[in-house]
Amino acid sequence: MIGRLSGRLLRKQPPQVLLDVGGVAYEVDVPMSTFYDLPAVGEAAILHTHLVVREDAHILFGFGTEDERTVFRLLIKISGIGARTALSLLSGLSVAELGQAVALQESGRLTRVPGIGKKTAERLLLELKGKLADALPGAGPQKPGGAPSDILHALLGLGYSEKEALAAVRTLPEDVAVSEGIRAALKVLARA
Repeated sequence: MIGRLSGRLLRKQPPQVLLDVGGVAYEVDVPMSTFYDLPAVGEAAILHTHLVVREDAHILFGFGTEDERTVFRLLIKISGIGARTALSLLSGLSVAELGQAVALQESGRLTRVPGIGKKTAERLLLELKGKLADALPGAGPQKPGGAPSDILHALLGLGYSEKEALAAVRTLPEDVAVSEGIRAALKVLARA
């Protein structure tokens, strides 16, 4: 329907912007990641859009990149995930961070986003696994699933923070076995 808008920013009030396109001003809801990247009021801006039509409203959502819009569309196809929840997810996590969380099956990263509980996070991980990587080949870590995910979960189980565990897993070779990877990651963490 409306795939892209190009015009002048008239107003920025999170999470909504007002974009003048040839004399017609569109109210567009945007994730905070897009909001922070927008130029100043009065300058030109381009938004990739998605129109949600409901009985009581037509709501236009805008994104700074096509990848954000693609992820938004994947999210709203999941049962129980509405447009507001999808917008909240994209405000709390970048596309790359979401891709990494899905690839490594990290529900803890998703539950930090307001409005995302444990059950919702687990459903998101289940539904997005494979779909996100197919839609956005560059999203997520270089080492998808498998041993890196098992190593990460083992480190988290041992009490390391997610940040520490992820940093240690990133130092490992791609083809490392789980037991060797855990030992190597523990050595890295001991040096830190």
